[in-house]
Amino acid sequence: MGDPVKLTVFGATGGTGRLLVRQALEAGHHVTAVVRDPARLPIDHPALDAVVADVLDAASLRPALDGRDAALSALGPHGRKDTAGVCSSAISAILEAMETAGVRRVVALSAQPVLRTGAGEPLWSRMTVRPLVRAVYRNVYADLDLMERRLTRSGSDWTVLRPPYLTDAPATGGYRSAVDANVPGSMTRADLARALLDVLDEPATIRHAIGVASLRR
Repeated sequence: MGDPVKLTVFGATGGTGRLLVRQALEAGHHVTAVVRDPARLPIDHPALDAVVADVLDAASLRPALDGRDAALSALGPHGRKDTAGVCSSAISAILEAMETAGVRRVVALSAQPVLRTGAGEPLWSRMTVRPLVRAVYRNVYADLDLMERRLTRSGSDWTVLRPPYLTDAPATGGYRSAVDANVPGSMTRADLARALLDVLDEPATIRHAIGVASLRR
Protein backbone atom coordinates (compact mmCIF):
# COMPACT_ATOMS: atom_id res chain seq x y z
CA MET A 1 0.00 0.00 0.00
CA GLY A 2 0.93 3.63 -0.28
CA ASP A 3 0.61 6.22 2.51
CA PRO A 4 -0.49 5.08 5.98
CA VAL A 5 -4.26 4.89 6.42
CA LYS A 6 -6.77 4.05 9.13
CA LEU A 7 -8.13 0.52 8.73
CA THR A 8 -10.83 -1.47 10.49
CA VAL A 9 -10.23 -5.22 10.52
CA PHE A 10 -13.01 -7.73 11.12
CA GLY A 11 -12.09 -11.30 12.02
CA ALA A 12 -8.90 -9.98 13.58
CA THR A 13 -8.41 -12.92 15.96
CA GLY A 14 -8.55 -15.61 13.26
CA GLY A 15 -5.53 -17.25 11.64
CA THR A 16 -5.50 -14.86 8.70
CA GLY A 17 -6.84 -11.90 10.67
CA ARG A 18 -3.98 -11.85 13.18
CA LEU A 19 -1.43 -11.84 10.36
CA LEU A 20 -3.39 -9.12 8.60
CA VAL A 21 -3.30 -6.93 11.71
CA ARG A 22 0.45 -7.48 12.17
CA GLN A 23 1.27 -6.74 8.54
CA ALA A 24 -0.89 -3.62 8.50
CA LEU A 25 0.86 -2.31 11.61
CA GLU A 26 4.28 -3.12 10.15
CA ALA A 27 3.30 -1.13 7.05
CA GLY A 28 2.64 1.91 9.23
CA HIS A 29 -1.17 1.85 9.20
CA HIS A 30 -3.44 2.56 12.14
CA VAL A 31 -5.56 -0.52 12.84
CA THR A 32 -8.87 -0.83 14.64
CA ALA A 33 -9.43 -4.53 15.32
CA VAL A 34 -13.02 -5.59 15.96
CA VAL A 35 -13.01 -8.46 18.45
CA ARG A 36 -15.28 -10.32 20.83
CA ASP A 37 -12.46 -11.04 23.30
CA PRO A 38 -9.40 -8.73 23.32
CA ALA A 39 -7.38 -11.46 25.05
CA ARG A 40 -7.46 -13.44 21.79
CA LEU A 41 -5.45 -10.72 20.02
CA PRO A 42 -2.02 -10.84 21.72
CA ILE A 43 -0.60 -7.84 19.85
CA ASP A 44 0.58 -4.71 21.61
CA HIS A 45 1.20 -1.69 19.38
CA PRO A 46 0.61 2.06 19.77
CA ALA A 47 -1.24 2.16 16.42
CA LEU A 48 -3.63 -0.68 17.37
CA ASP A 49 -7.05 -0.24 18.95
CA ALA A 50 -9.04 -3.33 19.91
CA VAL A 51 -12.77 -2.61 19.90
CA VAL A 52 -15.27 -5.07 21.35
CA ALA A 53 -18.32 -5.22 19.08
CA ASP A 54 -20.88 -7.60 17.62
CA VAL A 55 -20.18 -8.13 13.89
CA LEU A 56 -23.87 -8.88 13.34
CA ASP A 57 -25.03 -5.54 14.80
CA ALA A 58 -24.50 -2.47 12.60
CA ALA A 59 -25.02 -0.03 15.47
CA SER A 60 -22.35 -1.86 17.47
CA LEU A 61 -19.89 -1.54 14.58
CA ARG A 62 -20.37 2.16 13.86
CA PRO A 63 -17.78 3.44 16.40
CA ALA A 64 -15.15 1.12 14.91
CA LEU A 65 -15.68 2.66 11.45
CA ASP A 66 -16.06 6.36 12.21
CA GLY A 67 -13.12 8.28 10.72
CA ARG A 68 -11.59 5.20 9.07
CA ASP A 69 -10.45 4.95 5.45
CA ALA A 70 -11.33 1.33 4.70
CA ALA A 71 -12.62 -1.94 6.13
CA LEU A 72 -11.13 -5.41 5.70
CA SER A 73 -13.03 -8.59 6.53
CA ALA A 74 -11.05 -11.73 7.30
CA LEU A 75 -14.17 -13.37 8.73
CA GLY A 76 -14.74 -17.01 7.92
CA PRO A 77 -17.12 -19.84 8.82
CA HIS A 78 -16.67 -21.84 12.00
CA GLY A 79 -16.59 -25.15 10.15
CA ARG A 80 -18.05 -27.10 7.25
CA LYS A 81 -21.32 -27.73 9.10
CA ASP A 82 -21.78 -24.06 9.93
CA THR A 83 -25.33 -23.04 9.04
CA ALA A 84 -25.30 -19.73 10.90
CA GLY A 85 -24.57 -17.64 7.81
CA VAL A 86 -21.93 -15.67 9.69
CA CYS A 87 -20.16 -14.12 6.69
CA SER A 88 -23.29 -13.01 4.83
CA SER A 89 -24.97 -11.67 7.97
CA ALA A 90 -21.81 -9.88 9.08
CA ILE A 91 -21.24 -8.21 5.72
CA SER A 92 -24.77 -6.82 5.83
CA ALA A 93 -24.06 -5.24 9.22
CA ILE A 94 -20.63 -4.02 8.09
CA LEU A 95 -22.04 -2.41 4.94
CA GLU A 96 -24.79 -0.68 6.92
CA ALA A 97 -22.27 0.64 9.46
CA MET A 98 -19.93 1.73 6.65
CA GLU A 99 -22.67 3.71 4.96
CA THR A 100 -23.56 5.47 8.19
CA ALA A 101 -19.89 6.23 8.90
CA GLY A 102 -19.18 7.39 5.34
CA VAL A 103 -16.66 4.62 4.55
CA ARG A 104 -16.73 3.29 0.98
CA ARG A 105 -13.77 0.91 0.58
CA VAL A 106 -14.10 -2.69 1.74
CA VAL A 107 -12.10 -5.83 0.99
CA ALA A 108 -13.62 -9.16 2.00
CA LEU A 109 -12.30 -12.71 2.14
CA SER A 110 -14.22 -15.38 0.22
CA ALA A 111 -13.03 -18.71 -1.23
CA GLN A 112 -12.08 -20.18 -4.60
CA PRO A 113 -15.00 -22.65 -4.95
CA VAL A 114 -17.55 -19.81 -4.82
CA LEU A 115 -16.78 -19.17 -8.50
CA ARG A 116 -19.14 -21.75 -9.97
CA THR A 117 -17.60 -21.72 -13.46
CA GLY A 118 -14.17 -22.66 -12.14
CA ALA A 119 -12.60 -20.23 -14.64
CA GLY A 120 -8.82 -20.39 -14.44
CA GLU A 121 -8.71 -23.94 -13.06
CA PRO A 122 -7.65 -27.06 -14.99
CA LEU A 123 -10.52 -28.96 -16.61
CA TRP A 124 -9.87 -32.08 -14.52
CA SER A 125 -10.25 -30.05 -11.33
CA ARG A 126 -13.50 -28.47 -12.50
CA MET A 127 -14.91 -31.89 -13.37
CA THR A 128 -13.79 -33.85 -10.29
CA VAL A 129 -12.47 -31.95 -7.29
CA ARG A 130 -14.75 -28.89 -7.49
CA PRO A 131 -18.12 -30.75 -7.36
CA LEU A 132 -16.91 -32.85 -4.42
CA VAL A 133 -15.64 -29.87 -2.44
CA ARG A 134 -18.80 -27.87 -3.08
CA ALA A 135 -20.94 -30.81 -1.94
CA VAL A 136 -19.00 -31.38 1.29
CA TYR A 137 -18.81 -27.69 2.19
CA ARG A 138 -22.13 -26.62 0.68
CA ASN A 139 -23.21 -24.58 3.73
CA VAL A 140 -19.92 -22.70 3.80
CA TYR A 141 -19.99 -21.77 0.13
CA ALA A 142 -23.68 -20.90 0.16
CA ASP A 143 -22.92 -18.39 2.92
CA LEU A 144 -19.93 -16.93 1.06
CA ASP A 145 -21.90 -16.76 -2.18
CA LEU A 146 -24.61 -14.78 -0.41
CA MET A 147 -21.98 -12.53 1.11
CA GLU A 148 -20.58 -11.78 -2.34
CA ARG A 149 -24.04 -11.06 -3.75
CA ARG A 150 -24.75 -8.60 -0.94
CA LEU A 151 -21.48 -6.81 -1.71
CA THR A 152 -22.35 -6.74 -5.40
CA ARG A 153 -25.71 -5.11 -4.68
CA SER A 154 -24.18 -2.51 -2.37
CA GLY A 155 -22.95 0.92 -3.37
CA SER A 156 -19.56 0.31 -1.76
CA ASP A 157 -16.17 0.12 -3.45
CA TRP A 158 -15.78 -3.58 -2.74
CA THR A 159 -13.18 -6.18 -3.66
CA VAL A 160 -13.45 -9.89 -2.90
CA LEU A 161 -10.44 -12.20 -2.64
CA ARG A 162 -10.93 -15.89 -3.46
CA PRO A 163 -7.97 -17.97 -2.24
CA PRO A 164 -7.66 -21.75 -2.63
CA TYR A 165 -6.71 -24.12 0.21
CA LEU A 166 -4.98 -22.17 3.00
CA THR A 167 -1.87 -23.26 4.92
CA ASP A 168 0.04 -21.94 7.92
CA ALA A 169 3.38 -22.22 6.11
CA PRO A 170 5.71 -19.20 6.01
CA ALA A 171 5.13 -16.50 3.40
CA THR A 172 6.50 -17.33 -0.04
CA GLY A 173 7.37 -13.73 -0.81
CA GLY A 174 4.62 -13.18 -3.34
CA TYR A 175 1.44 -14.48 -4.91
CA ARG A 176 -0.33 -14.89 -8.25
CA SER A 177 -3.65 -13.22 -8.99
CA ALA A 178 -6.38 -13.12 -11.65
CA VAL A 179 -9.39 -10.84 -12.04
CA ASP A 180 -12.73 -12.70 -12.00
CA ALA A 181 -10.95 -16.06 -12.31
CA ASN A 182 -9.34 -18.59 -9.99
CA VAL A 183 -5.65 -19.34 -9.59
CA PRO A 184 -4.68 -23.02 -9.07
CA GLY A 185 -2.54 -24.01 -6.13
CA SER A 186 -2.63 -23.25 -2.42
CA MET A 187 -1.97 -20.15 -0.36
CA THR A 188 -0.26 -19.36 2.90
CA ARG A 189 -2.19 -17.19 5.30
CA ALA A 190 0.74 -14.78 5.38
CA ASP A 191 0.58 -14.32 1.60
CA LEU A 192 -3.19 -13.88 1.82
CA ALA A 193 -2.84 -11.16 4.46
CA ARG A 194 -0.45 -9.33 2.14
CA ALA A 195 -2.86 -9.64 -0.77
CA LEU A 196 -5.73 -8.24 1.31
CA LEU A 197 -3.63 -5.16 2.03
CA ASP A 198 -2.26 -4.84 -1.50
CA VAL A 199 -5.62 -4.60 -3.24
CA LEU A 200 -6.85 -1.80 -0.99
CA ASP A 201 -5.33 0.91 -3.16
CA GLU A 202 -5.61 -0.85 -6.52
CA PRO A 203 -8.53 0.83 -8.34
CA ALA A 204 -8.62 -1.92 -10.98
CA THR A 205 -9.80 -4.40 -8.32
CA ILE A 206 -12.83 -2.37 -7.24
CA ARG A 207 -16.11 -4.26 -7.80
CA HIS A 208 -14.24 -7.40 -8.83
CA ALA A 209 -13.50 -10.80 -7.32
CA ILE A 210 -9.77 -11.59 -7.43
CA GLY A 211 -8.43 -15.12 -7.50
CA VAL A 212 -5.17 -15.46 -5.56
CA ALA A 213 -2.65 -18.22 -4.78
CA SER A 214 0.88 -18.31 -3.40
CA LEU A 215 3.88 -18.49 -5.67
CA ARG A 216 4.97 -22.05 -6.32
CA ARG A 217 8.09 -22.92 -4.35
